[in-house]
Amino acid sequence: MPRGPDGTRWIYAPYLILLVWAPIPLGSNRPWSWAVLELWVLLLALAWVAGFMRGKFGPGPVLRNAWPVLLCAGAWLAYVWLQLLPLPIELLRLASPEAARWHAEAALPGAVSMAPLTLDRYGTLDSACKSTAYVLFLVLGLILLRDRDRVRIATYALIVSGTAQALYGAFSSLQGGGLAASGTFINRNHYSAYMVMCLSVGIGVLIASLSGARARSWGEFFKDAAQWIITPKMGLRLLLVTMVIPLVLSRSRMGNSSFFISLFAAGIIGLALSKRATRSMTVLLVSLIAIDVFIVGAYFGTQRVVESIGNTTMQTEDRDEVAGYALRMWKDYPAFGSGLGSFPVVFPRYSGPGTFESYTHAHNDYLELAAETGLVGIGLLGAMVVLSFGAALRAQYLRQDPVMRGISFAAMMGILALMIHSAVDFNLQIPANALTFMLLLAFAWASLYCRDAADGD
Repeated sequence: MPRGPDGTRWIYAPYLILLVWAPIPLGSNRPWSWAVLELWVLLLALAWVAGFMRGKFGPGPVLRNAWPVLLCAGAWLAYVWLQLLPLPIELLRLASPEAARWHAEAALPGAVSMAPLTLDRYGTLDSACKSTAYVLFLVLGLILLRDRDRVRIATYALIVSGTAQALYGAFSSLQGGGLAASGTFINRNHYSAYMVMCLSVGIGVLIASLSGARARSWGEFFKDAAQWIITPKMGLRLLLVTMVIPLVLSRSRMGNSSFFISLFAAGIIGLALSKRATRSMTVLLVSLIAIDVFIVGAYFGTQRVVESIGNTTMQTEDRDEVAGYALRMWKDYPAFGSGLGSFPVVFPRYSGPGTFESYTHAHNDYLELAAETGLVGIGLLGAMVVLSFGAALRAQYLRQDPVMRGISFAAMMGILALMIHSAVDFNLQIPANALTFMLLLAFAWASLYCRDAADGD
């Protein structure tokens, strides 16, 4: 019989350390830092496999029940590596005529007999290694997040990371004379996306701390509220305010918009699905929006963000032209794409006078991934996200454990926020953000399948 989950604590600790480390070296968006990330995940995975082969570790209930997302993730990895496999040129012409044409033009006449789907072998190999690391990190999360204590520790690790990023980002911004906050990231938009994911988890933990009992009167409600203020829960609320400040200071239009939209949407879903929707939860959600917008924003620049959104026009932004060119690129590689990671090499053939700089990304994760991996790739990735979001929805409706309900709320909000932001940016191309997003997907399944005696699981 496999031993209990305690045997994996030596794997779980470095797993969480990696989670905190990932955003520090420029979001791990440099060759050396993402190589460290990939090696780190690989060693953790090998350590677990070694323990499993020796009978020390078991897969756990979450991994066993999350087989739909594992199936999609495995198919995605197989597909990405398949893009590197040389195919007979006749078969390639059937699968991707445009790719076959470019391979033929790049070689001597009649010299091409075998060629891969990808038009950039190095870029696809690099992206395939990253994808493998992300999927392994997701699988490890499904294995290690097997009880409520493990889940709580993971949430606190992300809150600590978000708080550290918030303090550094706010301090750097204020010291720089009001420069947009970007923390340890290069780009303020990617920084804001990371902060929103941390905020989502913090809000989920805060919701989990609310009492499930309904106050019989407003007097009891205010009494409970006063008691809540003098508990450590108020400290968590202050940490959330601390994280909102640099989010506003980042002046990221979609970062701030995705935060409030996802908070509102997840709040509505949570209240609608909750069998025990309390007055305290409603008041908390309203206060989160009101306090963060009107009080924090009044001092730290929400008005600037609003003005920035209002001043954005088709003339001041050329991302719409880039999106149009990326769509043209996808039309030439509709089913299988031009190869994951090939966008910087292939896109210049489609860009036109509407682009005023060299784009290495489409500033739209959906279009970029669709152009690089086609309908097959975007379908598999979309299935992973939709299935995970569905698991979080089910947890909101079925689970009674407040911790599991809070984590399912965090997963819903974080997934919604990044999906909204990804429509105008390339957050999934930033290793730290992609890795954190994998944890949110793992949270969704853990919130549904973590065993708890109160639920009879």
